[in-house]
Amino acid sequence: QTRGQGIDVYTHGDLLAAHGYPELRKFENLAGHFGTHWVHQVNEFRHFPGPILMTSNCLQPPTRKYADRLWTSGPAGFHGVLRLSDDFSPLIGMALDSPSVDETASCKMLACGVAHTTSLRTGFGHEAMREVVDDIAQLIRSGTLKHIFVIGGGDGTELRRSYFRELALHTPADSIILTFGCVKFRLYEHGTLAGRPRLFDMGQSSDVYSVLVVVTMLAEALGCSVHDLPLHFAVSWFEQKALAVLLTLLHLELQDIRIGPAAPAFLTSKVLGLLNGQFGLRAVDLDHADDDLAEMIRGH
Repeated sequence: QTRGQGIDVYTHGDLLAAHGYPELRKFENLAGHFGTHWVHQVNEFRHFPGPILMTSNCLQPPTRKYADRLWTSGPAGFHGVLRLSDDFSPLIGMALDSPSVDETASCKMLACGVAHTTSLRTGFGHEAMREVVDDIAQLIRSGTLKHIFVIGGGDGTELRRSYFRELALHTPADSIILTFGCVKFRLYEHGTLAGRPRLFDMGQSSDVYSVLVVVTMLAEALGCSVHDLPLHFAVSWFEQKALAVLLTLLHLELQDIRIGPAAPAFLTSKVLGLLNGQFGLRAVDLDHADDDLAEMIRGH
């Protein structure tokens, strides 16, 4: 509805994944990604000059700095916040009357990002990865690629969630990282391995499905089982979506999954002990990401 009206559209949070869809990239006014993810919206939204549309349950109570520019649709809603259905003309009218996103605002906003970067690679869903699976398999055969780290899940405000950033930062150069969910915003660019990026953003939390499809394709290309791949898991727990992620991984009998920053409440010490015995499921060591990494590399 904004096409041809001189309005630029920016994504926020998990909608970073939108920039990886070819059909959406056809819209020239899909201009970029503003800020980082839901955790920082209160600070980031006050710097954005135009109207803001929230479409998910990641809405935080707005402040007066931007509450009069905030709209909701779909499952999202908040007392006193304007609501839209299928007609976005009120929001479009506000956008036309708003100042543009100038370079100063963009730089100020991007400086608030957890990863402190002005760009992020995305769009590595399983369909896109089909084109490179054989190349990655060959890197494993040749010994160039020795480890595949799956670091993803939901993110929160606790400082101890920096564990996942520290873990990713110290992964060895002969490894790649598959990430999903908003924990991606804690991960830096990690350079390249044999001309390929070492960090692959698979999408949103539910796109753990893409991770599983990709590792399955890798196993098929190598003629082995998924359990034979050099896989290491660190899942950032936040809320109910992470439960679906965890149950999916356990259903596939994947081993040695680390979960944190704290185990969910339903994982009592007895339950965690049973899952540890059968699957190697364990809590992350928040103060010693380096020790966890060393154990992962040793195959634990």
